[in-house]
Amino acid sequence: MRLTADWLTAPGTIAVMQALSGGGHGAWFVGGCVRNALIGAPVDDIDITTDARPERVMDLAAAKGIKAVPTGIDHGTVTLVAEHRPHEVTTLRRDVESHGRHATIAFTDRLEEDAARRDFTMNALYALADGTVLDPNGSGLADLTARRLRFIGDPSERIAEDYLRILRFFRFHAWYADPAGGLDAEGLAACAALADGIARLSRERVGAEMRKLLAAPDPAPAVAAMAQSGILTRVLPGAEARLLPILVAFEQDITPDPIRRLAALGGADVAEALRLSRADRDGLATLRAGMASAETPGALGYAHGATTARDILLLRAAQFETPPDPAALVEVEVGAAAVFPIRPADLMPGLQGPDLGAALKALEARWIASGFTLTRAELLSDGR
Repeated sequence: MRLTADWLTAPGTIAVMQALSGGGHGAWFVGGCVRNALIGAPVDDIDITTDARPERVMDLAAAKGIKAVPTGIDHGTVTLVAEHRPHEVTTLRRDVESHGRHATIAFTDRLEEDAARRDFTMNALYALADGTVLDPNGSGLADLTARRLRFIGDPSERIAEDYLRILRFFRFHAWYADPAGGLDAEGLAACAALADGIARLSRERVGAEMRKLLAAPDPAPAVAAMAQSGILTRVLPGAEARLLPILVAFEQDITPDPIRRLAALGGADVAEALRLSRADRDGLATLRAGMASAETPGALGYAHGATTARDILLLRAAQFETPPDPAALVEVEVGAAAVFPIRPADLMPGLQGPDLGAALKALEARWIASGFTLTRAELLSDGR
C-alpha cells in the first residue's frame, strides 16, 4: 500500500528526508501522519524516525542548511525546521525499563523494535519517502481499515509502560475507532484493572488528554465506557456521563468545545484535577453557574456574549432533555448586541458614589427586563 498526501511532496519534507537518506541512514514517516493520511484525516504534525543518532541528525541537517532544534535530544528527538514547517525526527528506540510514567530507552537500528514499543497497532505504521507503507507488527493496517483500536501485544504491559495510555485508549477510540464496534474488550479490561496507575500521572498530562478526548466529534461512547469501568470518577470525582450524549446531539454543527462538555460531566474540583488554565477555570465556572441560574436568554447574552450564552442554553437543554428553543437563541443574539444607553454622567451631579452605582444597576436591571426595549429617555424619565 502507498499513501498519498500533499505534505509528502512538500519541498521542506523532501529536504529533511533527503538529508537523512543522503547521509546513509534510513528514514521513515511514522505514527499519526501515516495513520491520518491513510484515512483521509488532517495531518498537523510530521513525525519521522531514523536509525541516525540525534547528534548525527543535527550534523546532517546543518550540512543542508536545515535548522535543527534539540527539543528532546536525551530521548532521541530533534526538530528539523524546513520551509517553515517543523519535522520531529526521533531515533529508533526500544524500551529498556518502564516506570509507569516514562521509560528508560536505548537506541536501536531495528524498525521492529521501535514498532513493538508503541501503544496501538494503528499508530505503529511507517512509510518510506515515496509513500510505501510498512506494518512491522503485522496488524496495524488491518486494524486501521476496520477502525479497530487495539494495544500492541499485551495491553497490561503497554499500560504499565505509561499509565497515560489508559486515557489515550479512550481518546483514540473517540477519534479513530468505529463507535458501532465498541471498545476492545481486552484493552478495556486492562485499563480498568490498572486504573490505580492514573494517580501517578501529573494533572497536566491528564488534563491535556481529557481535553483532546472531549474535543472529538462524539466522545460520548468513550466517556460512557470510562464511567462504566470506574475510570471517569478516578479522573474527575463525582462526574457523570449521562448528559454528554444529549449535549452532543444538541450541538449539531457547533464546533466541539472541551470546556462546554466538561460542564456537562459535572464533578468536584474539576479545574484543579485537570490543572485548567485561568481562562478555562473561569469559563467552566461561568457555564456551571449559568446552568443553575434563572437568567433569561437575553440577559445571558448581554452578560456573557453570544457564544457563552448559547453554550449555557445548550447545557440547560441537555439537563431537561429538550432541544434548545430557536427563539431563545435569537434572544441571546439580541442581548449580546445590546448596549446600555445610560452613562454615569446622565445621573450626575445629583447622584455620587455608591448611590450612583446603585441607581445605574437598578436602571440596567429594568432595561434588561424590558427586553432591552426601554430607551434612554424612558429610563431617565422613570428613574429620576
